[in-house]
Amino acid sequence: MLRITELRLPLDHTPEELTAAILQKLRIPAADLLGCTVFKRSYDARKGKPMLLIYTLDLDVKNEAGLLKKFADDRNVMPTPDTGYHFVGQAPANLPHRPIVIGFGPCGIFAALILAQMGFRPIVLERGKEVRERTKDTWGLWRKNILNPESNVQFGEGGAGTFSDGKLYSQIKDPKHLGRKVLTEFVKAGAPEEILYVSKPHIGTFRLVGMVETMRAEIESLGGEIRFQQRVTDLLLEDGSDGHKQVRGVKLASGEALRSDHVVLALGHSARDTFEMLHERGVFLEAKPFSIGFRVEHPQSLIDRARLGKYAGHPLLGAADYKLVHHAANGRSVYSFCMCPGGTVVAATSEENRVVTNGMSQYSRNERNANAGIVVGITPADYPGGPLAGIAFQRALESKAFELGGGTYEAPGQLVGDFVAGKPSTQLGSVEPSYKPGVKLGSLAPSLPEYAITAMREAFPAFDRQIKGFAMHDAVLTGVETRTSSPLRITRGEDCQSLNVRGLFPAGEGAGYAGGILSAGVDGIKVAEALAQQVLGTS
Repeated sequence: MLRITELRLPLDHTPEELTAAILQKLRIPAADLLGCTVFKRSYDARKGKPMLLIYTLDLDVKNEAGLLKKFADDRNVMPTPDTGYHFVGQAPANLPHRPIVIGFGPCGIFAALILAQMGFRPIVLERGKEVRERTKDTWGLWRKNILNPESNVQFGEGGAGTFSDGKLYSQIKDPKHLGRKVLTEFVKAGAPEEILYVSKPHIGTFRLVGMVETMRAEIESLGGEIRFQQRVTDLLLEDGSDGHKQVRGVKLASGEALRSDHVVLALGHSARDTFEMLHERGVFLEAKPFSIGFRVEHPQSLIDRARLGKYAGHPLLGAADYKLVHHAANGRSVYSFCMCPGGTVVAATSEENRVVTNGMSQYSRNERNANAGIVVGITPADYPGGPLAGIAFQRALESKAFELGGGTYEAPGQLVGDFVAGKPSTQLGSVEPSYKPGVKLGSLAPSLPEYAITAMREAFPAFDRQIKGFAMHDAVLTGVETRTSSPLRITRGEDCQSLNVRGLFPAGEGAGYAGGILSAGVDGIKVAEALAQQVLGTS
């Protein structure tokens, strides 16, 4: 196969025009083009220029070697790389104890899936419920103000990614094309095939529910076991001869102990009680940077017009997104995070008497509002006190948001114009906030540190210069967004094992090694491979 990149065509081109462009690029007759697959399709939406689609194509052609020689100096013509997945080995028949995977979010799902496909028959322990029961509990908070601390947006089958935009793109380095494995497995589980080639693929919550169930069924069909409502309360450790500890299993809240020499920690970023247990057991942890801020909502039509101009609403483009960054005078960086076109702001707390926001979209992305986190980067210098200090910092902000929202899981809110001007809001304008259970207007200034408020007030006029209308007076801010990423890292070595506990494999968002569904899935694969190589004695 031969790959060509950067092939540009007008937005509304025909299939015949795409074929003609390929033939013109390669200077070959139609009979020499035997097949064509779209590997990637993106678009160029720069203002003042015609909208173009940009293709990466894999071609089956006659005389491939001759064409590669002919275009040897053209960086946009090359052999198609091997993006297929290759297993690192198969489980030995005499493995004394099955590996354990703690957590069944995107990272845990892929760690368990790869281990199962290699014959390791993993045992998965998920503190929350299976996805459909979990969905009912989540709606219980959104509709009835009733929180289940063990079954919510953060905990349960599918992880936090289930109640999100379902974004499937990342900026991680991926030389082994593990992201392709993630996407391929998602398609096999029922995702639309377009996620394999569109530049910013997404799935949405409703589709993710069925896909997660399908992937669970495959793991079980391969000998894996998924146990729900199984909260891990302790690690079973013994001293090793080299000064390191060695994991020997886990203990559950029920009192049951499970024996294993290989444990994958695929915790989400909200498994705070588990982080505390790990710290008590001496597992190496360290504080890391994360971000805090609010959710902002605008009419999706405003974002579409600003980003796509006359092409707004085109079916190939869908609802427009954005990515914004501002470096404030006080040295803080303010940026948009987890932008959800045509979506809703959701209640995402996992602890009682706290308010946390996040964003979610369905596959259609056809809700009235666009929303995104507008957040400020912070570092451990802002919350000194050791590896768990970031958790205490988050909890304080989330408790204050609960208080400002009236103590009923309503969220504090403010119009953007009032926020920038420094005065409380008393009445909504044209933008109806989507957060359920509801929004209580007032001032958001008390909900975050002064440096964050100052930086964000400066950022909105700057963002308005990039997206006209971004600082519209009656756009709505909803607080607080505190769980952008894990506040700590369960640090691991090159072999993906904990620095001081052998057989313990920290992975995914909670361990500080991923940020989103795709990168978490990729990290789950990496850790499953590392575990297999450790068992098999390979590298």
